[in-house]
Amino acid sequence: MMDTRVKPAYDAFRCDARRPLFFALSKTLGVALLPTNFSIALGLVGFVLLATRRAALGRKLMAAAIVLLALCAFSPLGSLLLYPLETRFPPWDASRGTPNGIVVLGGPLDADLSAAHGRPVVHSAADRMFAAAELARRYPNARIVFTGGSPNLVSNDAKEADYAATLLEALGIDRQRMILERQSRNTLENAVFTKALVAPKPGERWLLVTSAYHMPRSVGLFRKAGFPVEAYPVDWRIGDQPFAFTPVALDGLSRTDTAIREWMGLFAYRLWGRTGELLPGPAKD
Repeated sequence: MMDTRVKPAYDAFRCDARRPLFFALSKTLGVALLPTNFSIALGLVGFVLLATRRAALGRKLMAAAIVLLALCAFSPLGSLLLYPLETRFPPWDASRGTPNGIVVLGGPLDADLSAAHGRPVVHSAADRMFAAAELARRYPNARIVFTGGSPNLVSNDAKEADYAATLLEALGIDRQRMILERQSRNTLENAVFTKALVAPKPGERWLLVTSAYHMPRSVGLFRKAGFPVEAYPVDWRIGDQPFAFTPVALDGLSRTDTAIREWMGLFAYRLWGRTGELLPGPAKD
């Protein structure tokens, strides 16, 4: 059942003809263009061409795919692309005062796996949940909001927020303090639907908890939605040496894919007019 406070924002989104197209492209073309997927597809095309008169082109494509995979897997490319994202916002300054609320972005839990096993299944970015529990204990009067539904192209009844509530409760947060937004499928909808749900008042201070590399895009979308938030970055993927080579291929590929996906999102949302600048940063006092 959709919360009545979210329904007007949801209906307004449905009236925007660009939104379904944007979402579908992000889940198809956006995924296909990730370096790992693109390299594999390039290699497969080259392999197929080996059996045709274009065999020479096929060999070149296979060689290009191998070089691209190696570059993404072992070079500092992924770290260099993540570095400006992860360092864009400094750690939150607790001395500035007590927050009125804390917004935790979805992403840590796999809703489908959680539904299959009947319990929360965390697959990445667990720091977001730990930070929520820590902040909830530190600020007992702050409202705790978790926003996240199903990120699937074809949505189903498995919603991340439902399982996040169970996990947050296990981490010591009273369920009565939680506000759950379970309709959003991406960061833009996180921002719009959460604002509709909590109706932040002027002068209130809200923290936004998400991965450090994801913070610029998230803050930009929340600002554009009219919901000023303060960044509380967690879940860093690199340290202070972005030029270091990666000895483990999967780590390098993961960092490069993550960085490319984030930069594509920043460019796409800026072109769509959903953020006010390409790389949002800290608010100017």
